[in-house]
Amino acid sequence: MSFDRFNLVKESFGKKALPFVAPEGRPSDYFGELVFDREKMHKYLDAKTLAALLDCIDNGRSLDLATADGVAAGMKTWALEHHVTHVTHWFQPLTDATAEKHDSLIDYDGKGGVIETFDGKSLVQQEPDASSFPNGGIRATFEARGYTAWDPTSPVYIMGDTLCIPTVFISYTGEALDYKAPLKKALKAVSDAAVDVCRLFDPKVSKVYSYLGWEQEYFLVDEDLYSARPDLMISGRTLMGHASSKNQQLEDHYFASIPSRVASFMRDLEVAGHRLGIPLKTRHNEVAPNQFELAPIYGETNLANDQNQIVMNLMNEIARRHGFVVLFHEKPFDGINGSGKHNNWSLGTDTGVQLLAPGKDAMGNLQFITFFVNVLAAVQRHNGLLKATIASATNAHRLGANEAPPAIISAFLGKTMTDVLHQLLESPSGTPIEIAGKKGKSLGIIEIPQIFVDNTDRNRTSPFAFTGNRFEFRAVGSSANCAGAMTTLNAAVAEQLREFKAALDENLAAGKSLEIAVMDTLKPIIASIIDVICFDGNGYSDEWQKEAARRGLDTETSVPEMFLQFTRPESVKMFTSTGVYTEKELQARNEVKWETYTKKVQIEARVMGRVATNHIIPAALEYKARLLREIRDAKEVFGNIGGCNTEVSLVSKISDLVADIQAKVDEMVLARKAANAITDEYEKATAYHAIAESLFAIRKPIDKLEEIVDNKLWPLPKYRELLFIS
Repeated sequence: MSFDRFNLVKESFGKKALPFVAPEGRPSDYFGELVFDREKMHKYLDAKTLAALLDCIDNGRSLDLATADGVAAGMKTWALEHHVTHVTHWFQPLTDATAEKHDSLIDYDGKGGVIETFDGKSLVQQEPDASSFPNGGIRATFEARGYTAWDPTSPVYIMGDTLCIPTVFISYTGEALDYKAPLKKALKAVSDAAVDVCRLFDPKVSKVYSYLGWEQEYFLVDEDLYSARPDLMISGRTLMGHASSKNQQLEDHYFASIPSRVASFMRDLEVAGHRLGIPLKTRHNEVAPNQFELAPIYGETNLANDQNQIVMNLMNEIARRHGFVVLFHEKPFDGINGSGKHNNWSLGTDTGVQLLAPGKDAMGNLQFITFFVNVLAAVQRHNGLLKATIASATNAHRLGANEAPPAIISAFLGKTMTDVLHQLLESPSGTPIEIAGKKGKSLGIIEIPQIFVDNTDRNRTSPFAFTGNRFEFRAVGSSANCAGAMTTLNAAVAEQLREFKAALDENLAAGKSLEIAVMDTLKPIIASIIDVICFDGNGYSDEWQKEAARRGLDTETSVPEMFLQFTRPESVKMFTSTGVYTEKELQARNEVKWETYTKKVQIEARVMGRVATNHIIPAALEYKARLLREIRDAKEVFGNIGGCNTEVSLVSKISDLVADIQAKVDEMVLARKAANAITDEYEKATAYHAIAESLFAIRKPIDKLEEIVDNKLWPLPKYRELLFIS
């Protein structure tokens, strides 16, 4: 073997936590010190520049070059005080990773030396190579020009010696090539649509914010053991490995004491996050061994999404300092919990009203029910599309297994809200209803008494659950960029609110009061969703799979097929009418998604074949040879092999399993070669979907061999070693 697994494991268990050196003061003293936030703006910008920049951030006004020059000058002064030497436009291409190109601040001073320079043009725009990032055919190899453009609503920050400027990324011809640009368009669309509805209840509302609170689940594995697993290093998950005798069945890891080495990593991460203005608040052990979670205080969706991407980068860097590697793969280990990134989503007005939280009076509750019902209607209409937004080659392994929701989008409401909808639907106008033991008085309309925030249970099998004052989109994967799901959700809600407002206006034009008009508009919507998208039961049951299909919900499980949802006429209409995507952008993104799916499965298949052939089979044959020597020696000494029945049986099992592995690998390689010859990206991805399924068949005999072959000969760190390093 090329390494000594036993010494690796011994060293890993013996590693101690790095000493934590807390920065001076409390978190509130250094929170945001590396962010050019409003406090820094007031300090480093003149009054005119400050006013123009805040008008841009708060009201969407454009910035002229003179103002950009003033902002850049203030940023440069602040950055140099922190010993910054470089600047980068930080963006989020369709690679599910972030990208950055660093430029030094120096330029010639005209005297034979250099001087630090940074102007408005450098702040506002850069030009990366657009053909080198996934673009779905929008940019040919010889058409390289693309642009990054500053997003003033997401604060500039310092990472190491570099000033990082959050930007959108677009092609030379104007199409979005990233996650941020469509997200910002969706956020504007939902704000505009929601404001039109909110002003019926409060004319002072001028903006509606979309809020996101992400919960990041992840695994930590020892860096040395990770390096001894080619499958983990290259594909991000274990393609083989027998279950440990103990995994999560005792449920003793969840919320247990955080191991000291992990806690040290978490503290360093929190300090780094706080310095960057990221309000990391919650940390704990998750259900699976060596699985953990962190979560911030919720924030505006665009900023919160940027912060999640920054945190994932920080986690990768800081984990290495502590001898760990972070696994963001949705299912890195078979048979135990996978990792999600629960997206807690809500809407709120600039007047301080949370639109998905019950109100304090009848009118407040009427507004709450209005948004509550329309969100559900949007999710029902585009349930297949929403599933497509969270679908990937990696998340496919997680959905429907070990606490993850199934690959069917439904909404959990809880008994109280389910009862509310039924009573609103069934009661004639003017009839008071009872909710949670409280009785409302009649005001000539249906009165909705006070609804308590935490009057619902939680359902871990629901992908879209109402939790009292928000919806939790639980199906999003750990490695995903939240913007994919948030763009589609906000755009779908914007479309639904527009249609609701149009129908409501007709009822108002007929002379109905606002209260009656709202209820008359809502009732048909409630009737259409209550027995379709709303489901509070067990999402894992076979009965639900059949019932969901009967209800007309999308039950597709093939990821390449799911992606077809993006270019369905209903999806194209929704995205184009809200201004989020053009049809060309949707088609291009589908090409990217199919190509990415193919490449990820292709990588896994190559790793599986090579590890099976170059690691597993040789180890098994070495053990088989040892057994044969023992049988031969027994025959020489005793004249027969009657005392070697166990050895003979093991040799037979090993021979059968090795032959099975080799045959399945050969079959998979042939299938891969055939798939590689396909030129159409959809058809190729579909072929690779079948190859992905075949990897499980190869794994089975390998995992059986792991239980047979001498532990000293097994070439890969085992689950019991990977999952219990503290």
